[in-house]
Amino acid sequence: MSKVLIVGGGAAGMFASVFAAKHGHEVHVFEKNEKLGKKLYITGKGRCNLTNACDVSELLNAVMSNPKFLYSAFYGYTNWDTIDFFESIGVKTKVERGNRVFPVSDHSSEIIGAMERRMKMEGVKIHLGTQVMELVTEGGQARGILLKNGQVISGDCVIIATGGFSYQATGSTGDGYEFAKRAGHKVTELVPSLVPMETKEAYIPLLQGLSLKNVTLTIKDGKKTLYEEFGEMMFTHFGVTGPLVLTASASLSRKLEKKPLQGYVDLKPALSREQLDDRILRDFEEGKNKQFKNVIHGLLPAKFLPVIIELSKIPPEKKIHEISREERAGLLELLKAFPFTITGTRDFNEAIITKGGIKVSEVNPSTMESKLIKRLFFIGEVLDLDAVTGGFNLQIAWSTAYAAAQAIEGGEQDER
Repeated sequence: MSKVLIVGGGAAGMFASVFAAKHGHEVHVFEKNEKLGKKLYITGKGRCNLTNACDVSELLNAVMSNPKFLYSAFYGYTNWDTIDFFESIGVKTKVERGNRVFPVSDHSSEIIGAMERRMKMEGVKIHLGTQVMELVTEGGQARGILLKNGQVISGDCVIIATGGFSYQATGSTGDGYEFAKRAGHKVTELVPSLVPMETKEAYIPLLQGLSLKNVTLTIKDGKKTLYEEFGEMMFTHFGVTGPLVLTASASLSRKLEKKPLQGYVDLKPALSREQLDDRILRDFEEGKNKQFKNVIHGLLPAKFLPVIIELSKIPPEKKIHEISREERAGLLELLKAFPFTITGTRDFNEAIITKGGIKVSEVNPSTMESKLIKRLFFIGEVLDLDAVTGGFNLQIAWSTAYAAAQAIEGGEQDER
């Protein structure tokens, strides 16, 4: 039996504590917040998208950074194992669009409550409002932790589950990166991911609050297409957000640190350019003696009209029969490729996750143990692992936590 010290009481830390305690270890969780699972509470807009009900191979496809590192962890503890676990502790689950798995109750508090009850049932000792300041290592091995009050807690192994840099109001302030660096680990560049994007044009804030469904978002660097997906997005006072934009940020946030990119929205993806031109011609024929501003409303949401009219450069009072073929072609292009310039992303406070973290080449992918310091483990978002939206990032937390908990051996072995 080992004395296991887990730093961080979020998703990964709570999960690891349950499985480590199940194996008979003495487990202590140290959480600097006044309650467990503070970031988990707000995930999925407070509904907690806890995993994704896809094939295990698809889990790896959803990972943006270092997917190969997760092969062993994902197959060692799958998304289906996750669903079974939560069902077994009383959380009924359901599958929604995109294979996203949620609790039937739609409340993340149910996930946290059920895990906390299971932790207590397994004998996990929870230390809330307790900040860890340092790792204690000796002879190339983790020996314990130093608390803010100066107390040193000895242990047989230490699991770092401190999360990333995102949603810093929940306590994700990068403590784990500092622990890792002091232990000799490298931390890759940290950037916000699954994060809204900022735009340059003055007309975008005029569309604030407008949500678009069934559109195609394309993002380009010059002529090169970097991202193209169909789905939902929304305009804000600073730029764009929503599922399409957050997913795009997972692959483009680093590039946006270096240069702006061009965004285009196809507002009518179900229609080819020819079909859309036919539709516009029909509308124009029906209203040929009306003013442009009074005919275009059938094509777009009301909030969009002033912006499209402005960008089309067709005077709003102009009679339909006076509109030239070139003007109509310009309108068509706006509807098929509504343009804006993406200047960057929002900061870590609005990012769902952090891209970057502890270099995974210095961590054993089967056990999550440091290759530099024995009995020091890293799990969850503190590692350089991130995925797109849809429950995949939480699955990284569950799978890496399980791998570490399974790898802990008894204390007082030959190193001592």
